[in-house]
Amino acid sequence: MKPASSLPNISSRALRDAHRIRATRRASFEPTSLSRAVQGAMAVLALGAGVVPVWAQADAAAMADAPGIKLKQGTSLLQQVPNEVRKDLPVFGWGENIEGEMDATSVFEGGAELRRHDTVIKADRIEHDKRTGDTKATGNVLLNRNGDRVTGPDLQINVNTYQGYFNQPDYSLLKNEAKGDARRIDFLGEDKMLVHDGRYSTCPRQPGAAWMPDWLVRASSIELDKVEDVGIAKSGVIEFMGVPILAAPILSFPLSDQRKTGALPPSISVSTQSGVELSTPYYFNIAPNYDATVTPTVMTKRGLDLSGEFRYLQPRYTGRLRASYMPSDQLRDTDRWAYSFQHGQSLIPSLGGGSSLGLRVNLNKVSDDNYWRDFPRTITSLTSRLLYNDVALGWSKGPWTVSGGMYRYQTLQDVNAPIRPPFDRLPSMGFSYQQVNQTLLGTPGWDMSLNTNVTRFQRSVLSSSTQQKTGGDRSLVVANLARRFQAPGWYVEPAARLHMAQYRNDNTTGSNVSASRNVPTLSIDSGLVFERPAHFFGTDYIQTLEPRAFATWTPFRDQSKLPNYDSGARDFNLSSMFAENAFSGNDRISDTRAVTLGVSSRLLDVGTGAEVVRLGVAQRALLADQNVTLPGGKPVTERLSDTLVAARIQWDPLWSLDTNVQYNTKSRESKRSTIGGRYTPGPFKVLSAAYRIQRGTSEQIDLGWQWPLSGLWGKSPEAIPGRALGPGQWYSVGRMNYSLPDRKMIDLIAGFEYDAGCWLGRVVLERLQLSSTTNDQRILFQLEFNGFSRVGASSLQSIQANVPKYQYLREEVVQPNRFEQYD
Repeated sequence: MKPASSLPNISSRALRDAHRIRATRRASFEPTSLSRAVQGAMAVLALGAGVVPVWAQADAAAMADAPGIKLKQGTSLLQQVPNEVRKDLPVFGWGENIEGEMDATSVFEGGAELRRHDTVIKADRIEHDKRTGDTKATGNVLLNRNGDRVTGPDLQINVNTYQGYFNQPDYSLLKNEAKGDARRIDFLGEDKMLVHDGRYSTCPRQPGAAWMPDWLVRASSIELDKVEDVGIAKSGVIEFMGVPILAAPILSFPLSDQRKTGALPPSISVSTQSGVELSTPYYFNIAPNYDATVTPTVMTKRGLDLSGEFRYLQPRYTGRLRASYMPSDQLRDTDRWAYSFQHGQSLIPSLGGGSSLGLRVNLNKVSDDNYWRDFPRTITSLTSRLLYNDVALGWSKGPWTVSGGMYRYQTLQDVNAPIRPPFDRLPSMGFSYQQVNQTLLGTPGWDMSLNTNVTRFQRSVLSSSTQQKTGGDRSLVVANLARRFQAPGWYVEPAARLHMAQYRNDNTTGSNVSASRNVPTLSIDSGLVFERPAHFFGTDYIQTLEPRAFATWTPFRDQSKLPNYDSGARDFNLSSMFAENAFSGNDRISDTRAVTLGVSSRLLDVGTGAEVVRLGVAQRALLADQNVTLPGGKPVTERLSDTLVAARIQWDPLWSLDTNVQYNTKSRESKRSTIGGRYTPGPFKVLSAAYRIQRGTSEQIDLGWQWPLSGLWGKSPEAIPGRALGPGQWYSVGRMNYSLPDRKMIDLIAGFEYDAGCWLGRVVLERLQLSSTTNDQRILFQLEFNGFSRVGASSLQSIQANVPKYQYLREEVVQPNRFEQYD
């Protein structure tokens, strides 16, 4: 090749084309005419900088005859180009000295550089064969492809197929910030490479210093597959602080947050009830809409437990099956098992006219009455003493709805605290019609509904060592009619209801074989809204005053001989005080003849409309005794109910205060009170406290927190996106529930988190009260390696489920752009 001084002259037209390209460098080009025109432009521009490209001897006449360049408007650099365009992309080269022949091998020396779209090679010396794409680079080699960087002494790669090798390399991946080194890396295509005798970590590397990360994977080979987003280490060992903590013939780990089949990190904890627990889950990514997890768990005090979960998702149905089995549990000397199955499906999504037919299945069952006590941290739906099961069908079209199903409970009994099982509904069928804003007698605005239901109730009760079944049939019709009159500042809503029921009982002792009941109810709800401007503490507000009056009248109907299948006492709150019926369910309709008066006041921020303060008080006055009661109950003769006072204050977004007081004006003491507050001054900082007392029953203190320990003795550092408050930070986290009368802790979860930048550490103590005299305690240890996995027990799940407003120390961040590591 001729030296730069003897290069042929470039035609004036080529110069004009080059200047035109440089002037419009922010535009994107049509790939059909890109290669030739850009080569000519780079020749001219590179000469001005004193760098000579290998294509500087391009045929000037051919350049002059090149078709005009078509421009497109562009707003950003493209990270990827279509595959059909990639093969036609040009290769650019630079160097202080260049030797070679056109369409043959070129040699670049001294600050050598080779570029092709998303690939950059820099080295002291580069050989490139334009015919085959084979490229050799030696001396201070850097390979940058899509932001992934590899450095080392020598490289051989084909820039067309991306196949080759790199000796003694150091590497870093853009997507998950992983880093490592190896004896050799084989490039197996555009998106796959094989690391030989290598190390892998996401801990940072300091330039020029010996690299010994806090954690790493050391393996004889590590396959990094960017298509599947998975890494597979063979004969791998996970080291933490230089100490091996886990070894396996094959270790699989993600290169992104995508789901992948493989072994999940083991879980280890120590429990007073089960001893040392070791779980080794394995995940199966069956399909994008199907997956499964199988988890064998060894408990040193109890034996082997095998559990699994299967999930599925389709356009018309979805579901989940969870099950576990423990043969010969040493704690009870018997087999233990449990399953939970949920399924929802649209059987016929559209029958015409907007109608639909759906199916719902919810099944939960365990092997014995002690399961909830012996497996307190199992599937949430199986830790209750009442396990709900139902299979139901529903059809709807406009205002019409038809439903039917079977509803059953499994009741887990405790000899020290027995509970009366609820009635099963086998089956229950219903029909309803509901319309709003309808015209009635020439007047619009009427809301009306009609609900019917026929149910077979059944319950098995243990009596004298034998199971006795009781129950009966109930037919129900409930009709409602209401009309709301309203205008700015006020509303009045009268309503009427007719509640009809027909019973047929199996057991005639103490009740009629068949009976019926018809109960009408009239009510009227009304309210006013007053507003005025207000000014407090230098801030403008809108203050409201909102009085409300509610009156209801239901005549007495003797229901003492009727069975009670599903009615119970309502909790005392604002909702129940402004309700017609004092009972839930449909078997008892209270003869409530009462007036409820209440008033609330709010402060609203003028600029945002946010509610700053809310104060409210309400009380109900009976106009006559309430003689309808639940079985074994007494009539209500007290004319005035307890007074309910509620307040919420959030003067500043950082903190809030809530309180509710149920006050008895006759005894002049509160029967039930709750006061709670929350302080959230910034990211990863939250304190919450609550005091609850129910006179003569319980008195508890509830505390929850997440707080950086560095903030206790000074100002905390600012949060970094995706990295909490930065590396080297300790956090305290927990929640405790303490009983004042018993002077003991009921439930507790407390621990510490440490953020080292490339890993998180957690130590958590968990205590669960199983009964009035027994509890279970366990200690959970967990290490979370950024971009790799978690090793240890699921302490994060325990924290997230129990600590109010807990923030995970690793937030989601935007995927990096390859131009962030542009060379």
